[in-house]
Amino acid sequence: MVKSKELSDVSVAVLIPCYNEEKTVGLVVEGFQKELPDATIYVFDNNSIDKTAEVAQDAGAQVVPESRQGKGNVVRSMFRLIDADVYVMVDGDNTYSPRDAKAMIQPILSDVADMVVGDRLSSKLYEHENTRKFHNFGNQLVRSMINKLFGSDCKDILSGYRVFSRFFVCNFPVMTEGFEIETELTLYTLDKNFRLLELPINYKDRVEGSESKLSTFGDGYKILKTIGFVFKNYKPFVFFSTASAILAIVGLLIGYSPVMEYMKFHYVYRVPSAILAASIEILAALLFGCGLILDTIVRQEKEQFELRLTDFYKKNNKNK
Repeated sequence: MVKSKELSDVSVAVLIPCYNEEKTVGLVVEGFQKELPDATIYVFDNNSIDKTAEVAQDAGAQVVPESRQGKGNVVRSMFRLIDADVYVMVDGDNTYSPRDAKAMIQPILSDVADMVVGDRLSSKLYEHENTRKFHNFGNQLVRSMINKLFGSDCKDILSGYRVFSRFFVCNFPVMTEGFEIETELTLYTLDKNFRLLELPINYKDRVEGSESKLSTFGDGYKILKTIGFVFKNYKPFVFFSTASAILAIVGLLIGYSPVMEYMKFHYVYRVPSAILAASIEILAALLFGCGLILDTIVRQEKEQFELRLTDFYKKNNKNK
């Protein structure tokens, strides 16, 4: 049994991705300095055109510039450049409370979670505070799709307030570039059987004059596209067999008349329909075969991934 660690025994990095957050980033830095006085606070400035970097530096944070635009690119740099035992990632818009940080860190210290997500939705605070109704709808849609896909019960897929273990950060490949990163984090955790824990947190809407960088439709499309890619890459048999079944049904509907003609007249008059139906059925069979092959490959990749995780875990524990 792994003994629970104390907060004073570990290094904590607070990671704050920012783009034009001069009105709020100072408050966020000061809040985490108060709640986590021994933590190192990093503000990753993503090409801000206001005084975000200056305000963050004046507040006492270490400012790291990231020239590649997009939150996913920022998180990629965060995970590559910063070394710590515990990582706290929080948006710089002052919508999340630093007072929730210690409670979110504790499951990592107790070794009962690899990623802790700040749940804004269970308490209805997000629905009440957030005036962007399409964001609420998008969050619910993405959540229901992922829960059905993985048989999970996630409450808040798109939360920007998360705590990670070093074990998770060192074994998470960032593949997206923008606001799909939260979705990718959750999907990867579910697919790779990392330990995910959600804790209810406080939430308040942005201050007046602070604008959300999330495009409801543009970034919503990217998030749904990410789910589609994950569906194809991680659940290939379900993905391709579903497509195969749909094509097979379409082929049967198109081929019904030529088959009935042949049975009645022993001759096919609707030759184009017969050729089209046969082509669709062949394509359906190919898709089903692809699903079987890719499912085997994914299963083997998961086995290799588990072995790599075990090796990583043993090496890191041996060095402690």
